[in-house]
Amino acid sequence: MNVGAWLTVAAMCALLASKRRGWRVGEWTFKPLASTGFIVSALQHGALDSAYGRAVLAALVASWWGDVLLIPKMKRAFLVGLGAFLLGHVAFAVAFVTRGVAWPTTLVTGALLCAPLALVGRWLMPHVPAAMKAPVMAYMAVITAMVSLAFGTVALHGNACIALGAVSFYLSDLSVARDRFVVTEYNNQLWGWPLYFGAQLVLAATLAR
Repeated sequence: MNVGAWLTVAAMCALLASKRRGWRVGEWTFKPLASTGFIVSALQHGALDSAYGRAVLAALVASWWGDVLLIPKMKRAFLVGLGAFLLGHVAFAVAFVTRGVAWPTTLVTGALLCAPLALVGRWLMPHVPAAMKAPVMAYMAVITAMVSLAFGTVALHGNACIALGAVSFYLSDLSVARDRFVVTEYNNQLWGWPLYFGAQLVLAATLAR
């Protein structure tokens, strides 16, 4: 791992410990630090050297803002954070299209993902306030498209780590949704944060030549 990756891993461990003890100062300190690590990692892997790299970097920066905005326990901050993550998924989708995708694989993957999308919606939407249903549904659609494009670019140019990172990001969002709308508990972060930060590091590492 490069320096940025080590920073993310170390800060994430400190973040989990802070969350377990209810130490808000630790959360405000280590969450941005962990997110900064995956941006540093992408830069160390040459993010500025290609259009694909720059799009991935933009996605990681948007995720950094999403991470920070989800720390406060305020509805407005959560909505803005949701928007930041949505932009992050859009940027990842742009990165995959820029890299090149096999459209038949993308479309088939999208069709296959309709089933889990429906299951997640059936589980989650009854818990979502009416005013937030539209943003949450839009977010679910965008992340599904992002994962489909990830498989599309892997089919055309290889590097299965792209699909691994995209799927891990998708799954980590379920922990955020569960914590925000269904039940708030430490276990959500215990599995969600390793998946999330791991996904960002994997996607950053796909920039390495």
